[in-house]
Order: sequence, then C-alpha cells, then structure tokens
Amino acid sequence: MNQENLHIWGGIECTINRVHNQYFDQLDYAGHYTRASDLALVADLGIEALRFPVLWEKHMPKPDTCPDWSWARQSLEFLSERQIEPIVGLVHHGSGPSYVNFYAGSFEQGLADYARQVALEFPWITNYTPVNEPLTTARFCGLYGLWYPHGRDDYHFLKVLISECKATCMAMRAIREVNPSARLIQTEDMGKVYSTPLLRYQAEFENWRRWLSFDLLMGKVDAEHPLWEFILHAGINEEELYYFLAHPCPPDMMGLNYYVTSERYLDENLEIYPSHTHGGNGRHNYADVEAVRVKLNEPTGPYELVTELWQRYHIPLAITEVHLHCTREEQVRWFHSMWQTAGQLRRSGVDIRAITAWALFGSFGWNRLLTEPNGDYEPGVFKLATNQLQPTALARLIRNLTHQQTFDHPMVEGQGWWQSDKRVLYPAEYQACLSASTRKRSARPILILGKTGTLGAAFARVCDIRGLHYQLFDRCQLDITNQAQVEQVVNELKPWAIVNATGYVKVDEAERDEDNCIGCNATGPMYLAQLCERLGIKLLSFSSDLVFDGEKKQPYVESDPVAPLSVYGRSKALAEQNLLTYNPASLIVRTSQFFGPWDQGNFVIQALNQLLRGEELMAVQDVHISPTYVPDLVNMSLDLMQDDEAGIWHLSNAGQTTWAELARQVAERIGEDTSLIKGIPLSQMDWIAPRPQYSVLKSEKGAQLPSLDNALDRFFSDANTQLLQY
Repeated sequence: MNQENLHIWGGIECTINRVHNQYFDQLDYAGHYTRASDLALVADLGIEALRFPVLWEKHMPKPDTCPDWSWARQSLEFLSERQIEPIVGLVHHGSGPSYVNFYAGSFEQGLADYARQVALEFPWITNYTPVNEPLTTARFCGLYGLWYPHGRDDYHFLKVLISECKATCMAMRAIREVNPSARLIQTEDMGKVYSTPLLRYQAEFENWRRWLSFDLLMGKVDAEHPLWEFILHAGINEEELYYFLAHPCPPDMMGLNYYVTSERYLDENLEIYPSHTHGGNGRHNYADVEAVRVKLNEPTGPYELVTELWQRYHIPLAITEVHLHCTREEQVRWFHSMWQTAGQLRRSGVDIRAITAWALFGSFGWNRLLTEPNGDYEPGVFKLATNQLQPTALARLIRNLTHQQTFDHPMVEGQGWWQSDKRVLYPAEYQACLSASTRKRSARPILILGKTGTLGAAFARVCDIRGLHYQLFDRCQLDITNQAQVEQVVNELKPWAIVNATGYVKVDEAERDEDNCIGCNATGPMYLAQLCERLGIKLLSFSSDLVFDGEKKQPYVESDPVAPLSVYGRSKALAEQNLLTYNPASLIVRTSQFFGPWDQGNFVIQALNQLLRGEELMAVQDVHISPTYVPDLVNMSLDLMQDDEAGIWHLSNAGQTTWAELARQVAERIGEDTSLIKGIPLSQMDWIAPRPQYSVLKSEKGAQLPSLDNALDRFFSDANTQLLQY
C-alpha cells in the first residue's frame, strides 16, 4: 500500500442534538440551508467523498408525515454531478424526533422506517452512517446528562448505546432491502485512556468500553466479553444483547474520529490539577485531563490508535474527522500531520483508505459541548463572514493535496503545539524526560518590519507563541525607503511573507514633515509592493481610521471613500492606493487606536497610570473611535494573511466609545474615582493635525474581533503582571 491511493474526503458538522425540549441545528446556525453556493466551494476542493446529512430530525420532525426531500435531492444530485460520493448520515449526535425515545423501541423502529424512505428516495446512494458516534452520543446523553434524555448512570448510558446500535442494524437491513449493495461506514471517536498505576483498573475498563459500539454491531458481546457482567449488572437484559448475536451488522468500513482531546489521563493526585478536572468512580477520586498535556512514557497518538483498531478488527479504515480548533497554522499542521500519519499507516500495512477534512463550514458551541443554542463559532476549511463562506489556509492545503499530493509551505514546517514541550501542563507519576524542543526552522521566514514599534514587537511575540518562524528588523537594519537595501535583504532571507509594521506615526509632527511622512508611509510600502508582486511574497501592511473625514457619523466600512484631513491620513490613503496598484494581492488592515499589555505607550496604559497616581486626566469627549486590542489585531491579521486574503480589511474590536468614556471604563475596572476624568471638546485640544470627530470602523467583509468590553477585560487579565511595573 502507498500514499498515492489515500483519498481526502470532506465532512460537514451537521449535529442536531436535543437539550431538554430544544433542538440545536448546526447547519441552521451556519446558514447552509439557504445558501446554494456552499457545495460548489466544497467541490472545488477536489475531494472524492462527502459525509452529508439527511437527518431524521430535520426531515421528519412530526410523525406520519411525508418528508420534503427537495433540499436533500438538490444537494445530493449536485454531488453526483461533480462525482463526489456522498456518505449519508441519518442521525448525528441526536436522539431522534420528539415522538421517539431510546427506551421502548421507538427509536430503533423509527430510524429503520426513516432509513427505508431515504433509500427509496435515493436508491443510488451506497454509503451510509445511520448513527454517528453512538458511543460518544451515549456518553453525552446517558452518562454525563448533557443531552436528552439527560441520564447520568451506566444503565441509561447502555440503554442509549444499545438502542443506537440496534437502530443501526435495523436501518441497514431496511436500506439493503432497497439497495443490497449499500455499505455501512460506522464512525466512532476512538480515544484511549492512560493512568497512574493506582487507576490502571479504571483505564482498562474505559479502554474496553471504547470498543463497545463496534463489538455490539459485530456480534462480539457474548458471555466471554470482558464487559458482559458489567452490562448485566447495570440492569440490561440478556435478551437485548442476544439481538446482536443473532443479527450482527459488521461495518464495511470503520471511521475513526480523532481529536487532540480524545486521549485522556487519570491521576489521583488532585492537587496538581484544576478543580474542573476532578471526578471519580465511587472508589477513587481522580483528575481526568487530556493526555497530550501530560508527559507519558508510552506511545500515544493517532498512529497507535489506528493500528490498534486495525489489529483488533481487520476492517478497512478511514479517519472520518480531522479538525483542530486553533490558530490557522496549527489547523494546517494538524491536518497535514494526519495526512502524513495516514501515509505511514498505509506503508506499515494498515488498510486505511481516506482522511476527512471535518467541519468544512466550521461549527458552533462545541466549547460548551452543544448545551446552549448557537455558541462560539470556530472556523474550519471555510470561515463564515457576512453569511458567506470564505476559504481559509486549510482549503489551500486540501486543494494542493488533492491535486498534487504535496504541500510545500512554511506553515506545515516545525512542530504543532501538541508535539512540543509547551503542550505539557501537568506532570505524571512516571514521566519520561522530553528532549529540548527541536523545532525545525523554515528556510523561509516571515519578515517583520518595525522591531522598535508596538505593532512589530507584538507580531514577534505572537509569532513566538504560535510557532511561526520570523525575522524581525528595525529601521536601522532595513529602511523600506531604500529600494536597493530592501531587495538585498529580501533576496537573502527569501521570506514567504512580509509584515510591514513600520512607518511614520507622529500625526501632529507630520504636518511639518510631510515629505518624510509620505516617504515612510507611502513610498516605502510601494517599493515593498512592487518587490512582493515580482517575487510572489505575501505582503501585509497597516492603514488607519484617519483616512476618513468623520462626516459619515456611522461606522466606516471598507468600501467607503477616503477623505483624509491630515498629512498623516493622506500618507496612509496614498499607501493604500500604491499597494493595490502595484500588488493587488496585498493585504491592508485598517485599524484604530490600539492598546495592549506589552507596551506603555498606549492611551489605556497612560490613563491607568495617571489614575493610579490620583492625577486628573483630560480626555476628549466628542471624538468617537473604535479602539483595538493588539493581541486580537495581530492574531486576526496573521489568520487573514495565511488565508491569502487581499485588499482592505477593517479590524477593530466591536463597539465604539470616546476617549473620555474609554478612560472611565479603565477607572471603573480598577475601582478608581471616575471624577478624575475631565471630558473636553476636540476644539480645546492643542493638536496641530485635524482629526475626524467620528472614525469608528466596521467590516463589511465579515472580519470581527471580540467586543471592546471583552478586550478590556482580557487586557486587565493579560497585563496584570506588567502593570505592577508601570
């Protein structure tokens, strides 16, 4: 076997789960049902199969009704036309419509009846996943109490699991009565548990339990099974288990869903771990943490787990969910590393057929385990912006792999966080010494210009955190107005991207120093744009809200015409024009007054210091702005750059305020007297350069940073240790 025959599939996060009497629909949150263009974007990835939902709860929410198949038919026919094989899911982390339940047989019979209707409507469909991740769903529904029917013991867990597995058997029998060649592709989260010696018995139990859905389907749970007595002791009747012995339904392919949190570690030393990880089994209390956060001296990871699955069942395999909620380059590294792992598995003799780019449209609320409607959004292969899908760096990776089988980009070089020493948060009772990090540095760095400035230094700090290789230059090392010097440095370093965080920033002095300001802010970036266009280097540069005159009185968006009032504003407007003229692929981020925890030069820090000293603070009360938190600005800018976005983008924290009101928010957060803040009109300031009285920014392209209130809360948390020095 070789990697040439390894396929890439796609998957849509399509959960419809129930919490009490509410149903939460991921594709409704994503707007997919009303957006006809989504599947064309998916098809352009070059994938060969798509895990696609034709979900019971969506199509038959009421009993004895005729489903409206129009949306599913249109979607499935489109996939067929584009030669993408659908793998149809019928229940995805769900408990069925409200008229069925797991306890009286109605779920099993109901799903079988629904499956038959789907097969009759789409007789050409071959691949099915009637119930996604039955073991995981059973834990969430019957053991943890998170989803309906909110059970919290072994009996309810097992009743849900057995019902789901029996429903799978009955559904496949019904489907095969229509289409005898139909195939069962059964998915499961194949985690593993590790532990201290004291808790090895618990780890062994959970590691037997992880196979239970597959063992039931294959008719392997008999009196000799290690969990037979456990199941009967929990209250399950033997007759319920005999069903599977008499009606085995072995999968035609097993789908392994693997996440960085799939593997767990149990430790009775509770004092080492945060309280939210504490639990127990009635015999011992222990912490349950991600194994990736612990130093272990035994093999872990997807290679080991897939190999175990193969050796146990010898059934063809696919990794049916590959997703990581993290920074863009880590998402790319995660998928690429799984691609490489799958290739290694094939070369070792494991019959693994595909890996699946999961959550193509992103997902909502998994940070709260889908217990609330909507929830925080995390992007996937595409990101949602203004109710449209936009490709991320992952899309570029997948298109490259499906067409060329390789992806040569600095983003994939080096270690992901899950491979590096920084992953370790907790010690283990027995631990192996990890060697010092040996991150491979790319020959092609990000070139950051502006070493002595707030923004340049922040980019270097965030790149360190995110594991992005960079070179940081100040103006003495590289003057962007010196075209020859720029070419020399770029030719030597061969960067894949340049971040221009340098420039003339003294707004008032610019009124008397126009030539220098224009040179630094407009001419130098023009040279960079020309060079980057010629060499194929991504260029990120920054502009300002001061390109506007303030007459609009409502948030400015990217397409609004510029009308700068000052020399500085004109220099930034001219820079935008030069960049887009000489390099249309340039990414230009307009932002507003930024603040952060890593420098003393911003308004929030200065206001904080004055208030702590009990000094009166004069602040403008009639100029409306949208302050921007530097960590948010830098992280989003890096994501946009890696997604290969171009043109002008507005990035500022959601909300607007005045300088005086911003100072009051600072005072309130530190418990200082807001009467120290004296609001004054713009006309009384001794500023030389004219400023717009309204320069609030908003993105019509869908770029959205957290709210200003949220940013200020994080500022005081992030800056706490530094503030003691100011």
